[in-house]
Amino acid sequence: MTVGARPGDGSPEPLGVTTTATGVNVAVFSAHAEAIYFCLFNAAGEVELRRIRLPARSGDVHHGHIDGIMPGDRYGLRAEGLWQPDKGQRFNVAKLLVDPYALALDRPFTLTDAMFDARRLGEARDDRDSAPVVPKAIVMAAADRPAPPLDPPIPWDRQVIYELPVRGFSKLNPAVPEALRGTFAGLGHPASIAHLKRLGVTTVELLPVAAWLDERHLPPLGLSNYWGYNPIAWMAPDPRLAPGGFAEVAASVAALHDAGIAVVLDVVFNHSGESDHLGPTVSMRGLDNASYYRLELGDASRYVNDAGTGNILACDRPPVMRLVMDALRTWVERTGVDGFRFDLATTLARRADGFDSAAPFLAAIEQDPLLRDLVRIAEPWDIGPGGYQLGQFPPAWGEWNDRYRDTVRRFFRGDAGMIGELATRLAGSADVFAPRHRDVSRSVNFVTAHDGFTLADLVAFERKHNDANGEANRDGTDDNKSWNNGVEGETTDPVIQARRAADVRALLMTLILSRGTPMLSMGDELGRSQQGNNNAYAQDNAATWLDWATANAERIDFTAQLLALRAAHPALRDPRPLTGLPVGEGGVPDVVWIGREGDALTPEGWTAPSNRTLGMVLFEPNSDDRVCLMLNGGGAAVVEIQLPAPRPGRHWRKAAESTEIEMSEEGLTMPSRSAVLLVETVDG
Repeated sequence: MTVGARPGDGSPEPLGVTTTATGVNVAVFSAHAEAIYFCLFNAAGEVELRRIRLPARSGDVHHGHIDGIMPGDRYGLRAEGLWQPDKGQRFNVAKLLVDPYALALDRPFTLTDAMFDARRLGEARDDRDSAPVVPKAIVMAAADRPAPPLDPPIPWDRQVIYELPVRGFSKLNPAVPEALRGTFAGLGHPASIAHLKRLGVTTVELLPVAAWLDERHLPPLGLSNYWGYNPIAWMAPDPRLAPGGFAEVAASVAALHDAGIAVVLDVVFNHSGESDHLGPTVSMRGLDNASYYRLELGDASRYVNDAGTGNILACDRPPVMRLVMDALRTWVERTGVDGFRFDLATTLARRADGFDSAAPFLAAIEQDPLLRDLVRIAEPWDIGPGGYQLGQFPPAWGEWNDRYRDTVRRFFRGDAGMIGELATRLAGSADVFAPRHRDVSRSVNFVTAHDGFTLADLVAFERKHNDANGEANRDGTDDNKSWNNGVEGETTDPVIQARRAADVRALLMTLILSRGTPMLSMGDELGRSQQGNNNAYAQDNAATWLDWATANAERIDFTAQLLALRAAHPALRDPRPLTGLPVGEGGVPDVVWIGREGDALTPEGWTAPSNRTLGMVLFEPNSDDRVCLMLNGGGAAVVEIQLPAPRPGRHWRKAAESTEIEMSEEGLTMPSRSAVLLVETVDG
């Protein structure tokens, strides 16, 4: 690199560091900084070679053009300004800052004391240079051409989502070369893709992959953040997951696309890893704390904490919203991903006075020609006032449906009075989605996810066991809605083991065969356990990685069978809300809810606390497809169930069962916590 003596004024657009024919244009937003410095480092990122003040300012953008900078050069930013926390200002020119628009980092973040400003604890000053411990951004050339998304996109009624952390999915897979395990290259390896194809999932939802920082209480405990929900650089792949940067991510996405699998990224724009007023200064806090973050009214030294993580971003403000939008477009253009799942999405749609379903961020996505047709999934809650907003996101969005999760868990646990609520959830939660004329496919149904028990642990633990997290088992929810089949945790009792396996199969059947879009959590199809840890965010080890050596092949095949049935039967995935009225020429109702007698449930059957048996008979007229999903919940005795009447010239065939269920011409014999799928078949 050969750097000219005097930088030119350059341009305020585009934001970030952009290569030109002779160097780079640098443009950095800061409404309150007195000066912004561009800091050049040697190839190892260890020695600061030059500190260049950006010479021009247009509005709130500091900018300049620097000759001689080339792709591959290392850089950071510094900001000069006031230290006035009571007014929201936390500038310190001694702290090297990661460019929010950085496209690559030369190393992962490692939390170190020099990243913290000692003045937050009352010290008079802090001149410690944090440059030796802060990752350096790498200058990137412009992308040759946008990476293509999956073409054609997968329709919502065909979606089957598989949620996975990139690191844990392949880290222990012996069929993946050791050097690739735990990375995007490992995810894109044929052995990884073969498993996803064997299952029949259509979409992988990846836990956050943007560069993140450990929470400050973890290093003293010898722990590190595994899930990635603590981001710093939204446009830079974390080097631990993608040592090859965007090129590695794009290659993995392309390999998945070649297999017909879409890729959705879980993105975290509700907060940053700079945490609360005691957190480190590594990026936006040092560039313009008062602009990027929402601060407490009356005490600007403290942060609004609607995400429960120490801070939240002010996404209704133009520069913050633009950062988020630019980040989304960058991931799409450089990797070809097919959409995003937005963590704690209610926070993104908050104004100063609360949630707004027409908030600037949501409106911006809806009109953006690159983003508006991609998959968008909201986690529709945060912990702030009015934070629960299930059903309130734009019509095309999918939403994580925790009401589905809780209802299914409670039904199989054996709670009384669940029949009406269960029917509503099995039907796609039309009570939530239909009022705004939304397909029930926008209900993303799940029984487990990355946070909480795994499916194997849900039927083996009544209480959380989070001691490994170093917080005396105080972290994680106590409301698990789980059961242990008589023994807490591991057991060698074959009877209990068999009951647990049957419970898992019943839960898988219910999830996959419900209306709505099913989401499986990594490893639930092969028996993965976290030994009762329901908050394993800090367990980057074998406790959370997928253990391929102990994979339950029978359960994998069972899951694949269920997904094949879902794909083969339109009645199971029709996105239209059910009516109970006749459809098509034959006058067959689109749904009939039945009880033990095989007839439509009576009012008493709907309301009786002792009733724990429900059948859903679905009909889809275009394909003449008719199926019956029959469930017997927890706490129920073995029950005799009459079959619903088949149409003339047809009979019921058993297509899948969670445990051995006797079937005769008269009916079914179903034990507690069991499920069976019947398919109406032409005689002969």
